[in-house]
Amino acid sequence: MNKFTIIGKSEKKIDSLSLATGASKFVDDFDLDDPIYLALLYSPYAHAEIVNIDDSQARRLPGVVDVFYYKNVKPILHTTAGQGFPEPSPYDTVLFDTKMRFVGDRVAMVAAESRDIAAEALKLIKVEYKVLEPLFDPEKAMTAGAPILHGPDRFTPIGAKYEPDKNLAAEVEIGFGDLKKGEKEADFIIDQAYKAHYGSHCAQEPHAAISYFDEMGRLVVVSTTQVPFHVRRIVSKVCEFPLSKIRVIKPRIGGGFGGKQEVFLEQLVALTSIKHKRPAKIVLSRKEVFQNSRTRHPIRVRLRTGVKNDGEITFLEMDSLLNSGAYGTHALTVLSNCGAKVLPLFNKIENLHFLGRSVYTNLPVGGAYRGYGATQGYFALNQQLDMIARKLDVDLLDYIKKNHIRVGETSQVFKALGEGKEGITQYINSCKLDECIDIGAREIGWYEKRGKRIANGDKVRGLGCAVAMQGSGIPLVDMGAAYMKINDDGSFNLDIGATDIGTGSDTILAQIVAEVLGVSLEKIIVLSSDTDRTPFDVGAYASSTTYVSGGAVKKCAEKIREQILDVAAKMLATEKSNLELAGGQVKNLINGKSITLGEIAEYALYSENQFQIQAGASQFVEQSPPPFIAQFVEIEVDKRTGKVDVLKFVSAVDCGQAINPQLAEGQVDGAVVNGICYALTEQYKFSANGNLLTKHFRDYKIWTAADMPEIKSIVVESYEASGPFGAKSVAEIGINCPMPAIANAIYDAVGVRLFEAPFTPAKVYREMKRAGKL
Repeated sequence: MNKFTIIGKSEKKIDSLSLATGASKFVDDFDLDDPIYLALLYSPYAHAEIVNIDDSQARRLPGVVDVFYYKNVKPILHTTAGQGFPEPSPYDTVLFDTKMRFVGDRVAMVAAESRDIAAEALKLIKVEYKVLEPLFDPEKAMTAGAPILHGPDRFTPIGAKYEPDKNLAAEVEIGFGDLKKGEKEADFIIDQAYKAHYGSHCAQEPHAAISYFDEMGRLVVVSTTQVPFHVRRIVSKVCEFPLSKIRVIKPRIGGGFGGKQEVFLEQLVALTSIKHKRPAKIVLSRKEVFQNSRTRHPIRVRLRTGVKNDGEITFLEMDSLLNSGAYGTHALTVLSNCGAKVLPLFNKIENLHFLGRSVYTNLPVGGAYRGYGATQGYFALNQQLDMIARKLDVDLLDYIKKNHIRVGETSQVFKALGEGKEGITQYINSCKLDECIDIGAREIGWYEKRGKRIANGDKVRGLGCAVAMQGSGIPLVDMGAAYMKINDDGSFNLDIGATDIGTGSDTILAQIVAEVLGVSLEKIIVLSSDTDRTPFDVGAYASSTTYVSGGAVKKCAEKIREQILDVAAKMLATEKSNLELAGGQVKNLINGKSITLGEIAEYALYSENQFQIQAGASQFVEQSPPPFIAQFVEIEVDKRTGKVDVLKFVSAVDCGQAINPQLAEGQVDGAVVNGICYALTEQYKFSANGNLLTKHFRDYKIWTAADMPEIKSIVVESYEASGPFGAKSVAEIGINCPMPAIANAIYDAVGVRLFEAPFTPAKVYREMKRAGKL
């Protein structure tokens, strides 16, 4: 086991006191001088053309500053997906369009002296619509005669397959081997369709943005964003304003989970400030977050697997249909990950085919969401594995151990399929999945309880398991950077573009620096996510921060360390090889003499051949080492009602060397609760005309502290040589298995399979009744 001073310790988050006392500033906390407040008018129709807008009455209302809509805002095509340039998402969006594509699409915007005036003015805008036939069923999106949502001017900047005239937002297809050969070799074939549903991110803080001009005439945008540098680029493009005159700041954020990787409010405040030379502000209501922001993509996965009686999977065919909703944000990359993050886990399959299509519908817009396609793909794969193991009459855990990818192995899927493009060859250098399975099984009582159907009256218990891998950033795409300098007292400034969205990444990255430099965490002063003050970073997504940004931070700190030792060698009149940096000082191992980092800084800054000890570094990755997880659940099904209660949930995760074990466990705990709610209670319900009916927490159930079962997350440490101090990612993987694990547990308890989530009491009861299990 590697011995560290700061790494592997559950240090307190560096912003914990500020957050606990309410001193931290979120977007809505910023004071603005004479701001303009923005409010949006949304379409009441799922599919319609705007014939005319009359804003005259709204403009006459005292306190109204302006009304923006298609007649006075230039239609510049872009994507709202905050991704690297050129974006893999189609350019299918303008700020204000003449065509409405879902109930809640943006019609117009009022700018006013107060929120109340802006809201009142919205009621005075008269809109004449031509209502069009809507398209709600993704299975019919590409059929002849289906309504077409987007015109031929829409395009994808990376040249990926994109056919708006067929409602096709993206398509991916890979394969190797011979499916027909695999079919012939199989003793049995399981062919099943699975449906994963819409989901809201439910971040505590809603989407918000403000903008103003600073004293130097530069436009400042403060936003609830995961991707400040992408915000700057997109605002510059859409507002036709020089990028050099835009500064984007990410303050504290109350949760992101992928939803704040979307850039759809920042352009609006910027447009208003540019035109009126005044600060502008918009904060969405919870209703708007549900209906008008972004969601998890619903996906239908058809999975066919051929299996020999000895357990060998002779072929696998996955057909995924993703409902992108009205626009194609992340349509290609989420679709790709449904295969790319899932299929390599079982790499012994010689004949494989993956076809994925993302289609437009007149429903809410999908986007980035924790798990990012892998969650939907694992819902199918893990249930299929459970069915295979049961048909073979073998233990599921033994079957997984026999077939999963191992250290030193690769998968043809790695090379064939990346995120929206061809992938790269990768080999597994660290994997403790077997240990995760064994630890989780002991903790849940797998061998004692599995298949026993222990009953307490009408309530029956069952166990379920699911496994997953994910990734650590996007190889050949993601890049992070860091800058550091020493101060007179031996403290250090760490400037990072990485975005802490409540995960504790500022703390994690500071711990990496502290370990390299042999100082306490209090000596590291972190500034993050300010496009003027910090170096570039792609942002908080793809589980990249610890691995990618952490790699940049480590390299930067190592450069600082070398400079410190250079100065110390001169001051102590010895060779660098005789020096040890630890405990905030440099010690001469020959004579025992030592000097503090403060003394070294003062010497470098004031004494002789003065210079600033400083450094910058970037990290560009060529691989994405996967974390691994085994998750177990014990549930109880009430046969009278179909209600499923989670009694205990166990996760055992291999995330390499955990930089901060408590924060790693917290990431898994949060993902588990997110995944359980997604499996059992979260549900988008629509009216016949496509209007979302569940747009308040009273209708859209997520758990509170009172609902929590026993949750135990266990970090099983490995060592990933390519990661900073052996670390891999942990942020997303915990959400991938709750839904299939619960589905498998329901079968273990009452003998029915549920292939469409969420597993509501009515749905469970109906399946039990249909199968004669009551």
